[in-house]
Amino acid sequence: MIIAVDGPTASGKGTIAKQLAAHFGLPCLDTGLLYRAVGYQTWLNGGDPDSEADALAACTFADELLDDPELRTEETGGLASRVSVHPGVRKALFERQRAFAEQPGGAVLDGRDIGTVIAPDADVKLFITASVQERARRRWLEMTGREIEIPLAEIEQDVVARDARDINRKDAPLKAAPDAMVIDTTSFDRDQAFEVVLEAVEQHLGGNT
Repeated sequence: MIIAVDGPTASGKGTIAKQLAAHFGLPCLDTGLLYRAVGYQTWLNGGDPDSEADALAACTFADELLDDPELRTEETGGLASRVSVHPGVRKALFERQRAFAEQPGGAVLDGRDIGTVIAPDADVKLFITASVQERARRRWLEMTGREIEIPLAEIEQDVVARDARDINRKDAPLKAAPDAMVIDTTSFDRDQAFEVVLEAVEQHLGGNT
């Protein structure tokens, strides 16, 4: 069984993907981490994330980089959004993601184009979203919890900028697959969001058995 979990930044899709993977006993891949690694490697190389050639050169990053806590920072998230607009980068990472999705038994993948590009044949497709203000608030709480001081307004501006890049990029733009279940988590806490998602997934699977 393949479960695709898509959505914009800070929508809660990563947490939901991990919870679904644990519930169904499936491996989970945060595909955004791959793009964060490319963005961070581009920076380490002294390259320009807006240059496709520089970003492509960073696609050969070492697997160990995926464990670097720097990949989780707000700055690296911005780099990831910039390198992800390059078609060459998306092509370079496509096979890696596709192989993960097609492993025996299935998998859960979260990202921005899983249900539309990476696994259009997924058994379950989810599109998790929330308001810009709520997503910025969640990211701000996450950052302050790690003792990183940053103005909420600055994070909101960054969320809007990332949305614009992800939605308007020519190759694999952020959008819900036509057959995806769209779930807005704005008014839910973490546990409530998972309850709603799990109920939707189980109803979907029950109706397709």
